[in-house]
Amino acid sequence: MMDHTSDPQAARYVLDPSRTELASEFRRNIRGPHSEELRKLLHRMRWGAFPGRYLLLTVEPGRRWALAQMPDARGQKVKVFHDVVFTSLDEAEWHVFKLRWQALAGTALDID
Repeated sequence: MMDHTSDPQAARYVLDPSRTELASEFRRNIRGPHSEELRKLLHRMRWGAFPGRYLLLTVEPGRRWALAQMPDARGQKVKVFHDVVFTSLDEAEWHVFKLRWQALAGTALDID
């Protein structure tokens, strides 16, 4: 049986913006376990190739995280948003999930 990590298509998962139940599932249980469909979406969000992917930078291990953004080209610096800092890893992950959703779907995620 092939899972999302061994499925060569998982990194090219196409997000259907109407599938907001996947976002709701993630919001309810950010650290998992997740359904197979949500695992594919998360794999795409985390490892799929798209410019300007958002990520979290540890500012203070286990206590504070800052929003950052990958550069469009290899060799450029990661952009750190020092004014967007989180003290909850779950809230940080949710924030990044919504940004990645918007980048992939082309529309903002309208749930909180």
